[in-house]
Amino acid sequence: MSEGGLILREVRFSVIIPVYNEEAVVRQAHARLTGVMEKTGEPYELLFVNDGSRDRTLEILLELCEADSRTKLISFSRNFGHQSAVSAGLEHACGQAVVIIDADLQDPPEIIPEMIGKWREGYEVVYGRRVKRKGESLFKRCTAAVYYRCLRLMADIDIPVDAGDFRLLDRSVCAAVNRMPESNRFLRGLVSWAGFRQTSVEYVRDPRWAGETKYPLRKMIRFALNGIFSFSYRPLKLATYLGLFFSFGSFTYLTYVIITKLLYNNMVSGWASIAAINLFFNGLILLVLGIIGEYIGRIYDECKRRPLYIISGKCGFDDDGPPGGDWREPQTRRPA
Repeated sequence: MSEGGLILREVRFSVIIPVYNEEAVVRQAHARLTGVMEKTGEPYELLFVNDGSRDRTLEILLELCEADSRTKLISFSRNFGHQSAVSAGLEHACGQAVVIIDADLQDPPEIIPEMIGKWREGYEVVYGRRVKRKGESLFKRCTAAVYYRCLRLMADIDIPVDAGDFRLLDRSVCAAVNRMPESNRFLRGLVSWAGFRQTSVEYVRDPRWAGETKYPLRKMIRFALNGIFSFSYRPLKLATYLGLFFSFGSFTYLTYVIITKLLYNNMVSGWASIAAINLFFNGLILLVLGIIGEYIGRIYDECKRRPLYIISGKCGFDDDGPPGGDWREPQTRRPA
């Protein structure tokens, strides 16, 4: 097959693995993924995206690329975030089906053949649905369950519950997602918005094989809010309804005060409670302004049109560097 005068190798399956400070697990992830993909009996590629790691992850990945021609590497100039790393993988993958999986091995690679089976049946999107989470705290399990259901309730599209980014995408879905210009990426929402035939594969999520989580509470909250504000206007509508409700309540209370003064010539006692009510309403106003600010901030990000990421180097690609063998070649990806 040729494109633009270049001969492209046929790749049946692409596996995208975003990594950030995963030196303790990246070799094991490569070994398990290789073992799984070898059993398919078809051409594949393992596409690692180094998201600005500060440990030995990049060094190990370069060694893996040198030892295995089916392993490719994209390395960012700094940490741009998990969603940008997956986006880079989607844009560089050339398989007819593309699998997204994290390197921490919480999502077992052994589920991939089952996903491929669903894809062969005609489904363009096959996402993994977690039926059990091993090794996670009660707080994380409960908050995750509540979040996914709140997101599904609030979003304007049908986003599956208990499903992360571990999924298989057909080439047509991958192309559709690559055409979406958002800077604030929430890929599981973008995939749901794209449509196509979708189904799930259930699995038990394992504990992290090694290393530490890259999603502390602060990042989890920011990621959760990004999912809500990127796919729902209901927070804005909620702010409107709250304003109407409390305005009506305030008007009713004011009417009661005036009538009491005119009929009974008696001022209503309880100024401390009135002060508390004023503080409550001030807090409510700040909350509504914060919600509006979240949307304005996203408009601001989209208007800047900055690249989603900057690539400092690639390995294993036909264009992985300039003449002379230097694999580092800065590249950018600007939203369409």
